[in-house]
Amino acid sequence: MTARNSSIHRSISDPCTCDPCTPLDLEIILPAYNEEEQIGLAISSLARWLRANTTWTWRVTVADNASTDGTVAVATQLAKADPTHVGVTHLDQKGRGRALRQTWLASKATVVAYMDVDLSTGLDALPSLVNPLLAGDADLAIGSRLMRQSRTTRCLKREFISRCYNLLLNMAFGYGIHDAQCGFKAMRTGAARRILPSVQDNGWFWDTELLVIARHEGLRINEVPVTWVEDAGTTVNIPKTVREDLAGVRRMRRELREGWLDPAQMTGRAIAWEVN
Repeated sequence: MTARNSSIHRSISDPCTCDPCTPLDLEIILPAYNEEEQIGLAISSLARWLRANTTWTWRVTVADNASTDGTVAVATQLAKADPTHVGVTHLDQKGRGRALRQTWLASKATVVAYMDVDLSTGLDALPSLVNPLLAGDADLAIGSRLMRQSRTTRCLKREFISRCYNLLLNMAFGYGIHDAQCGFKAMRTGAARRILPSVQDNGWFWDTELLVIARHEGLRINEVPVTWVEDAGTTVNIPKTVREDLAGVRRMRRELREGWLDPAQMTGRAIAWEVN
């Protein structure tokens, strides 16, 4: 097990320094790779919505994973203007899953969350996602584009692929979840520290692996319908992502058979992370 922050570098102060006497309710992570054109609007839009619609103590942290454009510079400028509510973290290695694991584990908030930089998911669903976690009524909350109450706008191809993938997951793992891959999730930090050291994927399969392990460990999962509008400019390589996801499903089925997720082993990995 590597040291907790061996590949993570904070560009600004740690979240707890905003006011050591006030507990932080929520830290929202925006994983970013070459998002120079969108990151500024994402931070300002999210911060404006949080100020107008919530009473939580909160922080928005950009988790940059090896961007080669001006993503970090734009985010850092906004962080300097509002260091209480905006933070920047830089990782030297690519990987959305890696960035989320590192920042969620390092957070001092009661609840950690993440959403995609394009803010495709309507923010009106955020209280339904976060409040049950703050109240201790759930351990993990996920947005779903595939529930009956959800309102989704996206191309037929992506809709078909998403439904087939989630049908496959429920056949493979029987975990009863509608939508594994929606980029809108939150978790109690204590629960994250318990299971994230066992989540191996560093890319897009991270979400699925998180959910499979959470269900295996008996965590209380709350699924929330969302309004979601597809970002026409998305750079996600769908064929590559599908191949990697299918490889991840095969790996996880093998590991479940071989006892990788036995309670003693998971506890050992969590303790090793805390020690390091």
